[in-house]
Amino acid sequence: MTTTVNQLLNVRDNADQIFSVKPDALVIDAIRMLTEKKVGALLVLEGNKLAGIFSERDYTRKVVLNARSSSETKVSEIMTTASNVKSVEPSQSVDECMVIMSKHHIRHLPVIKNGEPVGILSIMDVVKNIISEKEFIIEQLEHYITDTA
Repeated sequence: MTTTVNQLLNVRDNADQIFSVKPDALVIDAIRMLTEKKVGALLVLEGNKLAGIFSERDYTRKVVLNARSSSETKVSEIMTTASNVKSVEPSQSVDECMVIMSKHHIRHLPVIKNGEPVGILSIMDVVKNIISEKEFIIEQLEHYITDTA
């Protein structure tokens, strides 16, 4: 009963939404979007292609700690570039996502299909799904034990 990335994306409230900015966007505008959309990361897109990812972590480590100006710095100057971004495909399992996120200490995974982004998963999406699966298994085991006792 392993859930795939595609299944997880399809049950989310914002399944069809990808929040993104362009590489030449100002960091202040990206931060505003993070706040407005209540997310921790944005995909950075050039057309329909992934150029990178911009996260709260990028902001704190590369702008705040370096005393850079949010209203003068472009997202492209501080984002994690596509060549360094870990991503998954819709057919991969949520368990695989957890392994990737844990191994690389990341909180967001772009979902790429045919070379184009189709979504993004957060660590919370993955953890909630894994907990839900474990709760289902426990419920089934409890039901089995009760019926056979």
